[in-house]
Amino acid sequence: MSGSRPMPAAERPPVPAFGVAAVLLGCFIAGFHTRLFGVGLPDLRGAMGLEPDQGAWLSTIALAPQILVAPAITWLVTVFGLRRVLVGPALLYALLSLLIPVVRDYPTLLVLHALHGALLGVFVPAALMVIFRGMPQRLWTAGIAIYVFRAGFTLNAGIGLAGFHAALLGWQWIYWQDVLLAPVMAWLAWRGAPRVAVDRTLLARADWGGMLLFGGGLTMLYVALDQGNRLDWMASGTIIGLLAGGAALLAGFALNEVLVANPWASLRVIASRNIGLMLVTGFCFSLLSMSNGLLVPNFLMVVQHLRPEQAGWPLFLGSALPMIALVPLAVLAVRHFDARLVLMSGLMGFAIAAWLASGLTRDWAGPDFLLVAFLQAFGQSFTFLALILYGLGNSNPTQATAFVAYIQVVRLLGVEFGQSLLGTFLRMREQVQSYQLGLNLAAGGRLAADALARLGVHFYADGALTAPARALATLAATVQREAFTLAHIDAFRLSFWVAVGTVALVAFMGASPPGPFTPWLAKKTGHIS
Repeated sequence: MSGSRPMPAAERPPVPAFGVAAVLLGCFIAGFHTRLFGVGLPDLRGAMGLEPDQGAWLSTIALAPQILVAPAITWLVTVFGLRRVLVGPALLYALLSLLIPVVRDYPTLLVLHALHGALLGVFVPAALMVIFRGMPQRLWTAGIAIYVFRAGFTLNAGIGLAGFHAALLGWQWIYWQDVLLAPVMAWLAWRGAPRVAVDRTLLARADWGGMLLFGGGLTMLYVALDQGNRLDWMASGTIIGLLAGGAALLAGFALNEVLVANPWASLRVIASRNIGLMLVTGFCFSLLSMSNGLLVPNFLMVVQHLRPEQAGWPLFLGSALPMIALVPLAVLAVRHFDARLVLMSGLMGFAIAAWLASGLTRDWAGPDFLLVAFLQAFGQSFTFLALILYGLGNSNPTQATAFVAYIQVVRLLGVEFGQSLLGTFLRMREQVQSYQLGLNLAAGGRLAADALARLGVHFYADGALTAPARALATLAATVQREAFTLAHIDAFRLSFWVAVGTVALVAFMGASPPGPFTPWLAKKTGHIS
């Protein structure tokens, strides 16, 4: 393996802390932009003059390339070094962020967003590898805690920030904020990462076929999940083709990893019981994290008709700010207790939050969700940190590149899976609840007629001819609002049972071996004073 090149006398020595700061800043950039783009899409679509279908495909094209490139980034950092992988892409990302808001041609927007998304996929995956290489072992858990913090913080603070940009600064700042931040990340990477030679030994053994098959297969599945609810899943030939194509590419990837001499992400990395259960738990966690990232703001914006900046403040106060204290508390917990116990406590936080939220009514406003949001923040902090540390504690250090690649699958595809499942579940339950409410109205015809009469009297002063139509529209809107509320109650109940089921799943996990990610075990056995 090639070492570092001799450093020119005029060049200052690298500061490893700057390299760690660069990748952690990249994590925040990626998290905030993904959240801002998702929440601000209606404003973006209106400003860019896009039809609903065009906006939906723009969203998919903007985010799908992340999963195409993300699994391979840790390998690329190992071969080419952090400077080459991060500095140039960060500057190009800043340039694209500057240009996109002024473009109006739809095909050009698609191309620019695809490139933008691919560059965004570079920033997060390198974080864990750089933390391990650039920080002392005693600080590994703290570095991972910051990685965990940015996920929950950007999820919960991003809604209000998107509304703030749209209402005060302008929707363009959803992109332009990164014009300021990405160059800072590039400078930090330049100053923090050493100038290294390309590892030509690893480059010659590159498993390009495995990387392309894996990234391509996951991307097709991601697109299918993102568009599935809108296109009605198996009623769409596009979705069927994407699912079949993605499955075929992943099957080809599995065969490739068995046959090639130097597999890039050997399946043996996830073959153990503990790692397999950890990955399944990660998918369940992704769904649970969407219970506050999707259900709470969705309810407030649709039922209470709040703008994102109004719907976002309960999540900011109840979830984002408390995570400043909850994440350090989770760090203390994993230092003194088995990660499985910490993981279970976080999942129970999600379960209690979902149980409380299942009692919501159409009158719930922002303050009513504060306790729910706090419990979800507790679940986010404790579950995510314990999950990553448990996975790292049970992985083979010599296969860290492959393991981190599989973590990216859970991070990106798991979140999309949770969002798609909850979105589809909400749509179907709203249809069922609306139908059942309609049957009750038909059965109680006299009550419905009386309600229409009272509404008609209310609207009569504004015009006798339009009063009956307005009364009927108001009654229909009331039924839709009640159906939407009941659908959210059902979704919170689903989240409750997923959390309880995941606790049972964790019970089947085996103990982690002694190591840097199990300090509680080392103290118990006397290896660390």
